[in-house]
Amino acid sequence: MSTTNPQSDAPSDEGTPRGHRRWSRRPADGTPAAAARARRASKQRRRIANVAGLMAALVLTGTLYSALSPAYATEESTATESSAEAAGRELYERSCITCHGENLEGVPTRGPSLIGVGEAAVYFQVHTGRMPLVRQEAQAPDKPAIFSDEEIDQLMAYVQANGGGPTLPSGDLRDGDLAEGGELFRLNCASCHNFVGEGGALSSGKRAPSLNDVNDLEIYSAMLSGPENMPVFGDNQLTPEEKRSIINYVQTVQSQADPGGFGVGRIGPVAEGVVIWVVGVAALLFGIFWMGSKA
Repeated sequence: MSTTNPQSDAPSDEGTPRGHRRWSRRPADGTPAAAARARRASKQRRRIANVAGLMAALVLTGTLYSALSPAYATEESTATESSAEAAGRELYERSCITCHGENLEGVPTRGPSLIGVGEAAVYFQVHTGRMPLVRQEAQAPDKPAIFSDEEIDQLMAYVQANGGGPTLPSGDLRDGDLAEGGELFRLNCASCHNFVGEGGALSSGKRAPSLNDVNDLEIYSAMLSGPENMPVFGDNQLTPEEKRSIINYVQTVQSQADPGGFGVGRIGPVAEGVVIWVVGVAALLFGIFWMGSKA
């Protein structure tokens, strides 16, 4: 009786081209091979799900940023800002870069850094003619401005965009309380600027300038930037309302007439006493000698 060789009935791969061999039979459920196959399939599905979730999160984040970011302004506004900053860069590189550096970082022994000073400092220094500086001195003198108002705005835009810092206020700068302004001025400013803003001498060849003929924005920007020996009065030291009160007081005092005639520089009772003694006594002595000569 003949027996069948099991190996003769199994499919043979001999003579079959590579890539065309018959597939192996799928493992039966419940076997270790089937469990391993299921784990591999589950891991692959999790990877695909993770990649899909990450892509969806990235797309959603980009969409929300584009919709909510304040940096995206209108095309006209962006073009205007870019134009002003470009013009300000040209002015800076022509008139300021030798002292304040290529990247606003300042140059030792020449000029301080402009990073963080903001447009307020630029307005005060350039609008009062203190900058550009003619020569190194104990204190930059005020003089007529070299740049026009438009050029000053361009410089402010460039420095503000690249260095950041305090910005200029808007609206009426004299709408503060006059009495409160006088009290705050006497407390914070009179020791250097005199009680009525006439200015005075400081140490090391410096001086507190007179507040005559200064505009509201120059006073406000000086309080924000603290030029020379003046301290910085940020919004934590003096609120915007208190700054406006001080400006109201200074400008009101400057516009008032001097009761009694000549104000003698409005620098206080010491000067008035000196005038009384020198001028008054001299006049009395002259009268006495004149009458004596006639007798």
